[in-house]
Amino acid sequence: MRVVGFSLVANAVRLDFPIREAIQSILPLCDEVVVNVGPSDDNTLDLVRSVADPRLRIIEGRWDRSHGGAVLALETQRALDACRGDWAIYIQADEVLHESGQQRLSAAMAAAQDDPRVEGLLVDFLHFYGNTDWVGRGRGWYRREVRVVRPGGQARSFEEAQGFRIGPRLRKVRVRTSGATYYHYGWARPLPALRAKREADNRLYYRGEPRRSAVPERMPWEVGLERFAGSHPGPMAPWIAARRAGMSDGFAPRRWSTRRAAMFASLLVERAIGWRPFEFTNYVEI
Repeated sequence: MRVVGFSLVANAVRLDFPIREAIQSILPLCDEVVVNVGPSDDNTLDLVRSVADPRLRIIEGRWDRSHGGAVLALETQRALDACRGDWAIYIQADEVLHESGQQRLSAAMAAAQDDPRVEGLLVDFLHFYGNTDWVGRGRGWYRREVRVVRPGGQARSFEEAQGFRIGPRLRKVRVRTSGATYYHYGWARPLPALRAKREADNRLYYRGEPRRSAVPERMPWEVGLERFAGSHPGPMAPWIAARRAGMSDGFAPRRWSTRRAAMFASLLVERAIGWRPFEFTNYVEI
């Protein structure tokens, strides 16, 4: 069974993405890892090269940002199209696979290898918010997503590259769960990096207009926040130690609204019976 990992990144230094740690977290499972490095005004290419593993293959392109947010799906697809193997493991620049899930993910790929009905595998997510001591578990954060697909087939990166669909009609992916967990640090980085990311998002999605609000000194409270009591992936320990002081120190209060009240009601239902009402998914479990 040949397994290839793939990812994409640009401006990882300025935006402080843990891309090295992301790559390192899937390397033990992979025969090759393809990283699509986009045009950057920092040392992103050198950062990715510093992984210094013969299994790493870097591809570069111009990343046509006139497509807006769709460029992320287009460039994710280009990385997937470069993969050759039985399975392709996708990991974004701010996601890290916990080592406790490596064996689970490997076993899930082996178990589904000869079943053509299975087009992908799900991983669970922990979304860190504000700092690395808090996780978001409300419906504002997706619980799981497709992160393993069969390369060379009909898998298509979907919309802004959150997940995948199948074929030209973008049918939902038929999947099984893997039991592995990705730790998502997109909103648990130093505040200057979050501000730089917000500016980049405004340029990408809104042609520079400040449509997305500025990042404050303390991140605003969100429904479903819980204190994290587990352990972070091993590769993240030095990264967290070097950056923890620059992250949000607690949360700023936020007024209740009809939307937040509905999210709180949904959270109560989920905690009581394990069902998330009207949950959006890119997949169908089989």
